Amino acid sequence: MSKDKFSPSRRTILMATAAAVPLASVPVYRAARADGLEGVELQQYQPVFFSAAEWTFILAACDRLIPAEGKGPGALETNVPVFIDQQLHNGLGDDIYMAGPHQPDAPKTLGFQGTQSPQQAYRAGIKLTQQYVQQKYGKTFEQLGMVDKDAVLTALQKNDISFADLGEAALHASAFFGQLLGDAKNGYLADPMYGGNKDMKAWVAIGFPGARAAYTEWVDVHNVKYPLGPVSVSGKRA
Repeated sequence: MSKDKFSPSRRTILMATAAAVPLASVPVYRAARADGLEGVELQQYQPVFFSAAEWTFILAACDRLIPAEGKGPGALETNVPVFIDQQLHNGLGDDIYMAGPHQPDAPKTLGFQGTQSPQQAYRAGIKLTQQYVQQKYGKTFEQLGMVDKDAVLTALQKNDISFADLGEAALHASAFFGQLLGDAKNGYLADPMYGGNKDMKAWVAIGFPGARAAYTEWVDVHNVKYPLGPVSVSGKRA
């Protein structure tokens, strides 16, 4: 995305997000535990929701949303794509009210107004984005350079790409981008039991203690770095 939007540090945004998100659980998601995936290597993981072509897009997009640059690990280091794939496979959005009436222009305070489930939005959003990229650059998204990838993601975010002109009036580019970015953040900061935040690297980077049973002795201690590493719900320590 554009530098003025996400720089000087996307990590700063993620740290701010961490203060508001209950990281030891993912309440807005299906509690589908990614058994056996806490230590999986991204290169060895076989997606269960995304097709091979969709997977290459997700890898490339997540790499730009949370890049491995500066302080802290990136999305690929922390298996964010694994988290997204697992959540979509295990019913992400099953608790969203999908019946009409739908009012696309309604205020955001009225909640979700889309006509497509997260699974449908990903399928359509990836297809339409690739269609746009092919028309504009003659390449697929993952083949673009870093600057062009960021330009495409920024265009999605700002609705500068018209999905309606590409044949899909029911989905706005910004809605697809928002879903992807929100899921990437949750995968980065959630407990490793959900498939992301590999080895609790994100928690280590932001100094989050994880699911420790108690650390009341530190509640009133200020301006002192917490000395103990994070613990996952499963009991693993970073």
